[in-house]
Amino acid sequence: MREQEELIVGLDIGTTKICAVVGEITDDGIHIIGTGSHPSLGLRKGVIVNIESTIESIKKAIEDAEIMAGCEITNVYAGIAGSHMKGFNSHGIIAINGPEVTQNDVHRVLEAARAVAIPMDREVIHVLPQEYIVDGQTGIQNPIGMAGVRLEVKIHIVTGAVASIHNIVKCANKAGLEINDIILESLASGEAVLTPEEKELGVALIDIGGGTSDIAVFSQKTIKHTSVLPIGGNNMTNDIAVGLRTSLSDAELIKKEHGTCLIDHVSADQSVEIPGIGGSKARQVPRQVVCEILEPRIEELFTLINNDIYRARMENKIISGMILTGGSSLLNGICDLAEKITDHPVRIGKPKGIKGLTDVVNNPMYSTGVGLILHGSNHQSKKRFRPKDKNIFSRILARMKSWFKEIV
Repeated sequence: MREQEELIVGLDIGTTKICAVVGEITDDGIHIIGTGSHPSLGLRKGVIVNIESTIESIKKAIEDAEIMAGCEITNVYAGIAGSHMKGFNSHGIIAINGPEVTQNDVHRVLEAARAVAIPMDREVIHVLPQEYIVDGQTGIQNPIGMAGVRLEVKIHIVTGAVASIHNIVKCANKAGLEINDIILESLASGEAVLTPEEKELGVALIDIGGGTSDIAVFSQKTIKHTSVLPIGGNNMTNDIAVGLRTSLSDAELIKKEHGTCLIDHVSADQSVEIPGIGGSKARQVPRQVVCEILEPRIEELFTLINNDIYRARMENKIISGMILTGGSSLLNGICDLAEKITDHPVRIGKPKGIKGLTDVVNNPMYSTGVGLILHGSNHQSKKRFRPKDKNIFSRILARMKSWFKEIV
């Protein structure tokens, strides 16, 4: 048993999987000491549609993470996504009380900027300062102590549907967890995969999950634009299932093992075995057929992403290009096709700036979970988790018994 230590847990509640990542805060950085993952059975396009199924999936993911890390998890940082998430920019201005800017002035100008009409069915998730302006001087990150008479601020506000937010909190609470904070998943992923230079120059982070694709544009070290598109890996899987007349589970395997976005990369003599449905015989189809199904869907996705960035007038801010992350970014050839459509350099983003189980989490599908840990450590609202005493051994024994029953 490990002694009581300071730990942070990120809970990524996604459409295809629920993932828990445990990080330990040490003097030399963050060490990943445990992970747990379980298929997500109660979400659709990032929104909870079945409370009980989601609770069970959270419990199993947390249980696996507890056993690997040897601790009891009671508090988590939870990620939120879904097409209900909306981001917009706002502006506030006040007169400075006194000869120089104080913390109270900063608080007042932020309140003035966030004093916008928000529908009753929506709730503010983030208020993210972009820049402060003192007497017309722009580009200020921290105005405290500066002399002036007028203080302005530009902020980015992220809101979500009240019902969706409360359902996440409800599921976590019923799974025996308290939520320290709820973070937009694309914002969390940015913490894990983007470099300071990319954030400074300007970059677009595209988090392609199972149900949605989250867009976040960073420039001058701050976030400038966020949006969510209701297209993800599940759309690709469904296209394969319909096009090849096979089950969704088999279509998912075909996508992972044989899928590619560029038909030019596949020779005409390559074939794929398509399992039958309902006892019918398996059959062989050219691998190029799979590519012909996937390529139009990926083209559609990046065309929509391009349109969203142009609509927000952010095309000139993404000097560093686009960073793809999330489980669906692993599709073969996706970077090449994205570069062709968007005319920007594109790379795959994996979690960085961590130690410990780096070989386990060195995968785009863990970007949000690791990013939630980094967000928690940077915002100084860390919680302590009680290490398990004899309970952990009884839980391990119970899990081993269930495994043996499944084998027998």
